[in-house]
Amino acid sequence: MKMALVALGSNVRGGWGTPPETLAESVRRLGDIGEVVAISGLWRSTPFGPVAQPSFLNAVAMVRTALSPHALIRRLLQLEEEAGRLRGWSWGPRTLDLDLLDHGGRVIAPTGTGRPSGALGLHHLQRRGLVLPHPAIMFRPFVLLPLAEAAPDWRHPLDGWTAAQALARMPGKIRAQCHRIGEIT
Repeated sequence: MKMALVALGSNVRGGWGTPPETLAESVRRLGDIGEVVAISGLWRSTPFGPVAQPSFLNAVAMVRTALSPHALIRRLLQLEEEAGRLRGWSWGPRTLDLDLLDHGGRVIAPTGTGRPSGALGLHHLQRRGLVLPHPAIMFRPFVLLPLAEAAPDWRHPLDGWTAAQALARMPGKIRAQCHRIGEIT
């Protein structure tokens, strides 16, 4: 059994209801994958990218699972599809977005060559297959803030930083794009 960290996000109504209802249902369904050990509060964040869209609701869940990283990511993609997620948009609205952040501290390097940089580079890196830890964890306040709640002792497998340490180095105006608004019910 390994501890996996999963980021959850939603900003439009889907097959499981409103974004808060979708995130609550996602947590229930993560319980079918393994034991949900911890769940952060609910955070509202400003959307990123060129598409006008509603704010996102975000959370992070810690799940103890027997699934391998590849089996877990396949199941997470299946849950997104069941919730009505349509792929094809980059940085667009989502009924459900589930990202595997970490799986027992395992490191899975990207396929191919080159080292992408910036937000667009990280996006392309993710499209080359499963990469662990998730390559954008340390740049996203909507991941780091709930991660610090759900797994305060977690350390990035490559640099050893906690989410709180990464947040402390992030500019305040970027952290301010994300606010805690309550609990997932």
